Amino acid sequence: MTASPVVPPAVSPVVSPLQVGPHSVQPPVVLAPMAGITNAPFRTLCREFSGGKGLFVSEMITTRALVERNEKTMQLIHFDESEKPRSIQLYGVDPATVGKAVRMIAEEGLADHIDLNFGCPVPKVTRKGGGSALPYKRNLLRAILREAVSGAGELPVTMKMRKGIDDDHITYLDAGRIAVEEGVTAIALHGRTAAQHYGGTADWDAIARLKEHVPEIPVLGNGDIWSAGDAVRMVRETGCDGVVVGRGCLGRPWLFSDLVAAFEGRADGVARPALREVADVMVRHATLLGEWIGDEARGVIDFRKHVAWYLKGFAVGSEMRKRLAVTSSLEELRSGLDELELDQPWPVGADGPRGRTSGNNRVVLPEGWLKDPYDCAGVSEDAELDTSGG
Repeated sequence: MTASPVVPPAVSPVVSPLQVGPHSVQPPVVLAPMAGITNAPFRTLCREFSGGKGLFVSEMITTRALVERNEKTMQLIHFDESEKPRSIQLYGVDPATVGKAVRMIAEEGLADHIDLNFGCPVPKVTRKGGGSALPYKRNLLRAILREAVSGAGELPVTMKMRKGIDDDHITYLDAGRIAVEEGVTAIALHGRTAAQHYGGTADWDAIARLKEHVPEIPVLGNGDIWSAGDAVRMVRETGCDGVVVGRGCLGRPWLFSDLVAAFEGRADGVARPALREVADVMVRHATLLGEWIGDEARGVIDFRKHVAWYLKGFAVGSEMRKRLAVTSSLEELRSGLDELELDQPWPVGADGPRGRTSGNNRVVLPEGWLKDPYDCAGVSEDAELDTSGG
């Protein structure tokens, strides 16, 4: 069971709200944490298009950096007053440090929901035994979840994970059962292994199996949701309780308006903005980044990585694309965009895969990590990253 690149959203019966502790999320749509992407400005854009509906999670925050009150980290956990509930995703390898970070969030009222990252496949994380490498160590996973749930008090704790390290080391069913036993509120499963990174197609069958395996709590599906139709189809085919959308909204924050319409059973069309509307969103995105960072130039520079995603499919020459990707001011960005043929309609084939697509990678792990799935001795003393954002 795999996802097709583009499926027009069909009218669907209204689905049940996703219950995350005391928070009712309707429609059951979650913005996936993405390093360097899902900061406050991008969450604002997505939330505006959704009409405030859904759940929008912060970038990955490392527990060590949070406990040490790293300046960058403290900025990353800043939420706009309109963000409710406030959701923080934490990365941690040491149960004690994770416990301290969670208690800090709960006691200081820094968020309303905590998500734990066990899905990141990048080498700098897995080589320390973190992210998608960690669930292989069953006892370590249990210890971290126990500390987190205990320290969170009334705050709901959820987790996001992958199928496993590779096809020979699948962990998601064991991890799901441990999560239920330790009081985790919901689980999101990306239907790929760490070795796949973002290549190939997501295994939606695994999402269905996990839902059958842990019927006690909500299961959310993640992977290859490029349109609202894909999201509705995932729920229908897997029985999952909601969806987590990541790369599908890169350069497409209006996807959340499609998702809301599809899950509410409304056939009021799919957002297909002309280039003029896309350009306006691009400028607003860059403006929000500058206001958030406190420096217009730095905001525009941070926005550069989004340019190709927004312009995908439109007739924009390579030289102009390069020029827009090196702008350093809002005036320069707006001026360049105004030179484009802004009346271009939404291009056919503009949907589909975006972002990283590499796959079949060797997963970098601590030495001896795979010898014993229950022994935690392989975790190094410097496993806790001291910076946030993935």
